[in-house]
Order: sequence, then C-alpha cells, then structure tokens
Amino acid sequence: MPPTVRVTNGVLTDPQGLTLYTFTRDQAGSGKSVCNGQCAVAWPPLLAQPGTAPTGEYTIITRDDGTRQWAYRGMPLYRFAKDANPGDRSGDGVNNVWRIARP
Repeated sequence: MPPTVRVTNGVLTDPQGLTLYTFTRDQAGSGKSVCNGQCAVAWPPLLAQPGTAPTGEYTIITRDDGTRQWAYRGMPLYRFAKDANPGDRSGDGVNNVWRIARP
C-alpha cells in the first residue's frame, strides 16, 4: 500500500483520513483519468509524489496535465472537495458515477 493510502473503517482514505473515491467513467486498467478541468476541482486526484513507485494493486497513471495519480485495481483515486472531515462520505453515489473506494 502506498504511503498516501490507508484503510479506515473498511474504505480507502488519504493520510488525513479523507475518503477516497473512484469514477465509473474511468475505464479500469486504461491508465487514464477522464476527470479533468472543473471535474478535478470538485474531485481532486490523489497525486503520487515524485520518486514513488507502484506497489501491489496500486499503480500510478499519468494525467493529461502530466501529474501522476494513484490508482487502485486500475481505477484512479480521488477525494471529494465537499468532504471536510475524516470519515465524511458525502461523495458516494454522486450523479450515480462516484463510488467509495474499498479494499
């Protein structure tokens, strides 16, 4: 598991305990995120720091802007801008295309 991802109460979270999500419009294993521009403002990607390497089921994709984003089982990982506190899960099911990332 990369240092930027934890499992908290059965869901994937970032180091601050914020829930991580997947976007059903991303194609698993495609190595691409289709959430860019305003989408990425509302759903910030979980970025991989320089020098980090994929491990196990966690991979790194290159976004359209050249930044590197963590993916789990081929699905890019995102936060939700409206989740303010650890444990918030308000992004689950938004527009029926956002899902909580689970191990």
